[in-house]
Amino acid sequence: MKLSFLSALNRSDDQLVQNRLIAQDGVRIFNTLKSGNRYYDHPEKWNPQALLALTAYFAICFLLLLHVPNSLWDPELRSLTLTLGALGIWRYCWWFTHVIRSECYQHRRFPSIRAKAEEIWQGGWRPRHVHFMMTTFKERRDTTELVIQSICREVRESGIPTTLWLGSGDYYDEKIITDYLRQHSEGLPLEFVMIRQNISGKRMAIGLVLRAMSRRRIHKDDLIVFMDGDAVLDPGILQKCCPLFRIDPELQAVTTDEEVICYGPKWVQSWLVMRFSQRRIAMQSHSMSNKVLTLTGRMSVFRANHLTRYKFIRMLEADHLTHWLWGSFRFLSGDDKSTWYYMLTQDAKMLYVPDALVYTIEEVDGSGIERMTQNFRRWSGNMLRNGTRALLLGPRKIGFFIWWCVMDQRLAMWTMLVSPIVALSATLLHDVTYIIGYMIWVLVSRMALSLFLFRYSSTVHIEWPFILYFNQLLNAAVKVYCLARLSKQRWTNRGDQSAGMSTTFADRLKDWVATYMTTIWVCALIYGVLLYTQLVSFPNVIHYFG
Repeated sequence: MKLSFLSALNRSDDQLVQNRLIAQDGVRIFNTLKSGNRYYDHPEKWNPQALLALTAYFAICFLLLLHVPNSLWDPELRSLTLTLGALGIWRYCWWFTHVIRSECYQHRRFPSIRAKAEEIWQGGWRPRHVHFMMTTFKERRDTTELVIQSICREVRESGIPTTLWLGSGDYYDEKIITDYLRQHSEGLPLEFVMIRQNISGKRMAIGLVLRAMSRRRIHKDDLIVFMDGDAVLDPGILQKCCPLFRIDPELQAVTTDEEVICYGPKWVQSWLVMRFSQRRIAMQSHSMSNKVLTLTGRMSVFRANHLTRYKFIRMLEADHLTHWLWGSFRFLSGDDKSTWYYMLTQDAKMLYVPDALVYTIEEVDGSGIERMTQNFRRWSGNMLRNGTRALLLGPRKIGFFIWWCVMDQRLAMWTMLVSPIVALSATLLHDVTYIIGYMIWVLVSRMALSLFLFRYSSTVHIEWPFILYFNQLLNAAVKVYCLARLSKQRWTNRGDQSAGMSTTFADRLKDWVATYMTTIWVCALIYGVLLYTQLVSFPNVIHYFG
């Protein structure tokens, strides 16, 4: 193994000693991941216990519908129920469209792709060179060692000449990785290059690594793996991803499946597992159109052709948006959305690889609700910041289905709020039992959706209907909040970075304007829903002015 170090910043000995003392609070043992096996060893999914729980769930819903007073079909309120039903049909039809496309990709299209890729791999083909581009910042020692172990295992098993590029901002991470490689990488075709960043932030770390690659003039058909410092590779992931670029010269990027290992509240683990099940459906559906909606930073693989271009590097380093209220501001996180948008502008082919797995290690300290909200602020903010410019590319450029998926992300945050507005308004203005019928509808409809999500999960989670509804409500509310505050950014699990949080008078004035705009939008939505459902009527202007 060859070690290289490229420094963009000199540090004093005192700083180095201080960094050696950071985050030494215990080491966990991940036996299954260390052995190179899959982390999860689940029992049979549809076991008697799961079937009994589902039967009891639907039985309770049926009994509630029969014996608990509700006014869903009250003659005065029947139009409201029909309105909710029509909205539900629209949303569920769109959702089932994704499910059908996902099944087609998983069982019809992708198997033929996999067969061709496996044939050339078994025939001895290997990529010329693979570059791992990894960023990390004060990650736990045991997590970092698992990540590096998984990279070394992939290099050893594939025999591909590999360079591991580390975008580093702290001596603590560099020492852990260097020590591990010196002990465990003997004889591997692996070069390790460290690039010490002189400007903080993940984006600048990536940019410095890509600039170093560009100076080395790596081949345009080399493969570059973007990965985070908490992403553990499943065995055989290079074998599953690399040959896809050989069989399809037009393919420019692929993104992988994810599974989560969460250290925190159990319901947060369940929520993240549910999110990844939703992600599998969406990613496979999008791949039917040769595009995806994000090239996840946990692990995505790119052909080097675009990544060493100055335009691509500058977009990652200094991607920004010009907003009518907030002016021009840079993006804090969301590098995966920037790479995705750049690929869209190049009309690049992108795919999801459902059998290539990365384990994501999540540390949740403190309140699970707060972490959930902050994650939504980051994810939704990145979606909104990039969605507008993606829509402006037009359906001819990116394809109608993908264009409409981006549009639907903006519509869904409003449509999700309609049903609770109707239910609460009908309860307050007409009949207090209407909310009971609505909640029964929520229980039944979210379990119906969960049954499809179970298809993409390892186990049956009886709590998912409740988590799913809360997830939808909170996500919609956070998107509406972020819509007028796109410059406000925070990344709590990466050193609690923030941007756009100035407290000057001008910024406080802009905050007031944003609050005013959000209030107007929400009030307009509520009033429009009430008018449409005839819970209220237009004011009689003649009565006041006649």
